[in-house]
Amino acid sequence: MCDTFVALPSATQNGSLIFGKNSDREANEASELVIIPHVCHSEDEVVKCTYIEIPQVPETYTVLLAKPYWIWGAEMGANEYNVVIGNEAIFSKVPAGKKPGLIGMDFLRLALERADSALKALQVITELLEKYGQSGNCGHTHAMYYHNSYLIADEKEAWVLETVDKHWAAEKVKDVRSISNGLTIEDKWDLCSGNLVQFAIDQRWCKSQSDFNFRTCYSDLLFTKFSDSMSRVCRTREFLNIHNGDMSVRNAMSLLRDHGETASQNYAPDRGITGAEVCMHASAGPVRGSQTTGSMVTEINNGHAIHWLTGTSAPCTSIFKPVWIDAGLPLMSKPGSQPGDELPEAGVELISPVGKYDPRTLWWHHEDLHRETLRDYSKFINVYRSDRDALEEEFLATIAQKGFITRKLKLDFSQVCFDRSWDQETVWLERIRGLKPKNWRGLMHKAAWKGFDRISGRKIMPG
Repeated sequence: MCDTFVALPSATQNGSLIFGKNSDREANEASELVIIPHVCHSEDEVVKCTYIEIPQVPETYTVLLAKPYWIWGAEMGANEYNVVIGNEAIFSKVPAGKKPGLIGMDFLRLALERADSALKALQVITELLEKYGQSGNCGHTHAMYYHNSYLIADEKEAWVLETVDKHWAAEKVKDVRSISNGLTIEDKWDLCSGNLVQFAIDQRWCKSQSDFNFRTCYSDLLFTKFSDSMSRVCRTREFLNIHNGDMSVRNAMSLLRDHGETASQNYAPDRGITGAEVCMHASAGPVRGSQTTGSMVTEINNGHAIHWLTGTSAPCTSIFKPVWIDAGLPLMSKPGSQPGDELPEAGVELISPVGKYDPRTLWWHHEDLHRETLRDYSKFINVYRSDRDALEEEFLATIAQKGFITRKLKLDFSQVCFDRSWDQETVWLERIRGLKPKNWRGLMHKAAWKGFDRISGRKIMPG
């Protein structure tokens, strides 16, 4: 389950475009940050996506991806032309295909690699969709099949694209917009597939075009309800409407950390076995089996984009750190300090995260802090919440002050932010491990996370 939103320049404090997304996946499904360079391809070349091969195009653009480690595509990302996309699982009356094919995350990467504007990205996805369809398992350890929706933006405009099998509808965004795990386009759209309405009439979901509604005709009510997408999209839209005109990067980070209208300093993720918030916390399944495994905020202004990425799960326990596509990624793993170990130059990642515990990687290093915090969330999050916010404010202020024009300065500062975040999380972890839980978490929540730890190979701490 995921949430994605955008605020156009007309809705932000400084006239920039701001995009945000949480990627919700299985608890041990590590999120990986990668940059794929611009490449010119030979004639007759093919590209191997997650499951199938399709013809390659002559040229693919540089892309930044935040992706499940095992999938070719991504749930969110951006490219060198400042196109940014996030995708959502949606559930429909039309059964999702199980045969290995192109999955929603593949379409996202293909669009970023092939499109230099938001509208062109939409066209790439819909053309591939109508040619190949969408099908294949999207689950990590538990098979999951679904259709997809997308929020696609560049500095000038944004589009919502919602798909069911080979059918689709697209709506151009005005000011602010958000999507979640359910169809949101109803009886008005700007573009659509040729037989969108007629197919619904043929299925007797409506009688004529006059009473056609994309959301109500095509949605699977049961799965959509259990995804709790309606409450989450209402929550994100309420926030965006309140901040329409003064949306900022800091506001976007806050929205991705949102735990709901009734949440307070005493929010506890172990309460209940149903429901979901924008900042998603896994618990006892099957309804609450998903966890926010990565988060992204992008700001685009005057042709320049800064991507704020956690690279880690649970944004409420994470630090957003800056990345520039043209500068490359900083080092995001620590091989250790054994004799003979040498750290590589910045921009080279030694170790990629996988589905097994490896604290040398950024994602799993943070999991120690995240999972220790869960032993008594309402108490332990307050150990470092204010420090987390202060560190991000420092990063934001430094960029605002210095600008960072050259690639080297960008990469050097990005490395500083990642290193300081790593070190701070280590300090916070030690503080928490020296404390005793005050509010013991529920048995089902405790058992669920013990199970996740056991599967990952992470040492289970008491409490």
